[in-house]
Parts: sequence; C-alpha cells; structure tokens
Amino acid sequence: MVNQLTPIKPIPAVIAIALTLIIWFVIPVPKGVDPNAWHLLALFVGTIASIIGKALPIGAISIVAIALVALTGVTNPDSAKDALQDSLSGFSNDLIWLIGVSVMISISLIKTGLGLRIGYFLVSIFGKRTLGIAYALGFSETILAPVTPSNTARGGGIIHPIMRSIAASFNSNAEDDSRNKIGKYLSLVTYNINPITSAMFITATAPNPLIVNLIFEDSGFKLTWGMWAIAALVPALVSLIVVPLVIYYLYPPEIKKTPDAPKFAKEKLKELGKVSLPELITMMTFGILLFLWAGVPAMIFGEQFAVLPTTAAFIGLAILLLTGVLSWEDILKNKGAWDTIVWFAALVMMASFLGKLGLVKWLSVTVGTGIANLGLNWVISVIILLLIYVYSHYFFASTTAHITAMYGAFFLAGISLGAPAMLWALILGFSSSLMMSITHYGTGTAPIIFGSGFTTLGEWWITGFVVSVINLIIWIVIGGLWWKVLGYW
Repeated sequence: MVNQLTPIKPIPAVIAIALTLIIWFVIPVPKGVDPNAWHLLALFVGTIASIIGKALPIGAISIVAIALVALTGVTNPDSAKDALQDSLSGFSNDLIWLIGVSVMISISLIKTGLGLRIGYFLVSIFGKRTLGIAYALGFSETILAPVTPSNTARGGGIIHPIMRSIAASFNSNAEDDSRNKIGKYLSLVTYNINPITSAMFITATAPNPLIVNLIFEDSGFKLTWGMWAIAALVPALVSLIVVPLVIYYLYPPEIKKTPDAPKFAKEKLKELGKVSLPELITMMTFGILLFLWAGVPAMIFGEQFAVLPTTAAFIGLAILLLTGVLSWEDILKNKGAWDTIVWFAALVMMASFLGKLGLVKWLSVTVGTGIANLGLNWVISVIILLLIYVYSHYFFASTTAHITAMYGAFFLAGISLGAPAMLWALILGFSSSLMMSITHYGTGTAPIIFGSGFTTLGEWWITGFVVSVINLIIWIVIGGLWWKVLGYW
C-alpha cells in the first residue's frame, strides 16, 4: 500500500527518548566532565536503548543517531560543517569496510555451496559417533570463521541447516521427545561453538574490529589480524575440544553411535556433485585472503610488501567479481553487508568521540576507583570487573551494543587497577564473544537455533551459563599462559 507507514515501536522509542532527555536536561553534568561529552552520552544511551528495545532496525536507528550528532553539534559546537563531518567520520574507518566487504565475500560460501560441502565432508570423516558429529560441525565452523564475519550467517545460515538435516536423518524432531535422540545435543553444541569461533579471528564476527579500534584509541596499541589469531589459537582449540564434552555430560544424547551418519553425509556430497569451478575460485580467493591477512608477504619480503587487511578484503571481493563467482547484483542484494557498514559507522563514531571528549576516561576512573576502594589486589579486582562485563550481557540483545557501551570504559578501568594492558585487552576482547553463549537472544545466531525448538529455555540457559564459566576459566588460565609464552605481556 502506498499510504502504509513503517511503524516505530512506541514503548522502546519513548524509553529511549526519555533516557536521552533525562541525561541531557535533568542529571547535572558531573564535575570534571565536558558538557558536550555529557550530551553526547545522552544521545549514545538513547541510541543503545533503541537498539536493545528494537525501536527500529539498527541501521535506521544509526541514521537517526548520525543526524542528531550533526544537528546538535555536540562534537564540534563552533562549526556545523565540522560537526557534520564528525558525524560521518565513521564511514572513513577502514575496519568498518573490512567487515562490510568480508560479509560480501562470504556470500560466495552459500552461493557456491562450498560451506555445505565443507560441513558434510567433515561429518563423512568423523561422524561415526554423535560426539564425532559435534566435533565435525565445530571444526567446520572454525574453517569458515576467518572469512565469515557474520557469526549469524555462519552458525545460523550454514552450520545449523546441516545440523538439522543430520538430526532429521535420525528421526530426531524438535516437536516431540525424539529431540533427545540427537537433536537437542547437536543444537546446544552448534550454538555454543559459535561464540568460540567468533573469538578466534578479527574477521569472525562484526564487533571484533570495533574492539581493535577501541584498544588502539585507548592505548595506542594496534592488534593485527595475525596477532589476534595466534593469541586465540591455543585457548580456542581447548574450548572447541572441551565444550562438546561438557554438553555431552549435561544433556547426553540417546543415540551415541551414528554409523549411518557418514553415509548420509556422503549422499549429501553426492547431491552437491563434483567441486565446481566457482567453488575452486572461492577456495583460491580465501587462500589468498588468509595469506594476506596473516601478513605472510611482509614476513617474507619485508614491511614494504605488507598489505592492509581492508585492502586484502577489497582484493578478494574484486577477484570474486572479476571471475563472475559473485555479481554486482549479489552485492547490492546483500542487505546485511550495507546494514553493517551503516550501523558500525554510527556506533564507532559515537564511541570514538566519547573517548576524545574524555567521557570514557572519566567513567573508567569512576568504576576503577569504586573497585579499588575494596582494597583487593589487581587480579581479584579485574576478575570482578570481567564478571560484571560478561554477565551484564543478560541485559543486551546485541554484542555490538554491549561492546560499544562498555568495552572502552572497562578496558581503561582494568588498566587503572593494575592489569597489564595487553593481557587485559585480550581477556576482555575474547570475552566479548564468549559472553554470547549465556542467553537465547545474546547474538543473531541464538534466536535462529533456539527457535528451531530442540531445547527448552531452561536447558539453553543452564548450558550457556556453565559453558560461559568454563570458557572464561580456559581463556584466562590457559590463554594467559599462552600469551605469556608469546611475550604479549
């Protein structure tokens, strides 16, 4: 209908507007805080509240936020033109384009069928037991993670359909108690693996580059793609091995041996046919991307041959377009990529100026001082800080919103408490993905897998909490020792 309006959700919108007005006009500006910083905080809190409440799609909310920052001039009250340039500055951030272009590249995994082929191939090898199927699905995710910056597309769009087809082959249905045969277990595993693979690479989920950006702005230290991947390698492998075992203990599947699963997977591979030319080109492109992202040219030939990660992403996309694996229509139709660029630009812009105007530093000092007054040593203090950061995710339906709202302040607070900067940056950064496990709304993958109906809400939350505790222990203890060996702290 021509005259039909797209509705805004009134209650979340009213709450967001009320919070913005209260912070702007009612709460006095704290001593030592720039009034412009406080007013930007009001806009920022309103934006985050709108995102949490889903008053509008996140991209639409971001456009409103950009407009308000430009209109109010909070970043530059003396020049409307400079305020507008500030509000649009997020679009010049190379990390935003790294993720946006990587999302475009990942279309090829689904379009060519390569993602399904990888999953079924691993199941055909390791699928004689239910636990083996779980590991096959987990390592399929790991293989796809470096080149799929949408953890929702990877976990919900590629791995979950494979898992559902396997469950159906064993007559394990979500609608009745047959889910206990194998479906419930595999459903819980495939979801709880998703946060681990998201933590493994900068390009494995959209908020990771935001973390890199915040670390650089607050400490001046630039985490490269290779440094991140190497740091995550050991604790991630341990988590990938342990988590399926833990869930196997919590909710053991009735079917433990699956001798027919490899045959089923081979039949699916047969349906896919021989490896096609588009798949070969996609594999070659991903090989080139990993080669460049890992910094191999610079290691072999010197720094003058280094290729920036975003440049590499554009090269990969260009190859796929030139060879015809992807068409420009494919790119234009990928709303997720363009949506990511828009909301990422807005949130990065607001978070950056909160830092530049001194608000993040003030907040970090306030939080840090409160914990320091408890008189504990820095190890206990930062663990308390970490637990607050991770389990406050119960109140967020978006990891991006959570990270944007809290990471910068908590990073500086941890440093003020005495934590080694690099150690704290890594623990807090990796935990930003690991915290996805705790709820059925914590990231985009969650409602897809939970919505398939294989688990109850109680089973999901219990598993998520237990897995979150185990992951934190693994990444703090084993990860901390690994990073010490690497000389990161």
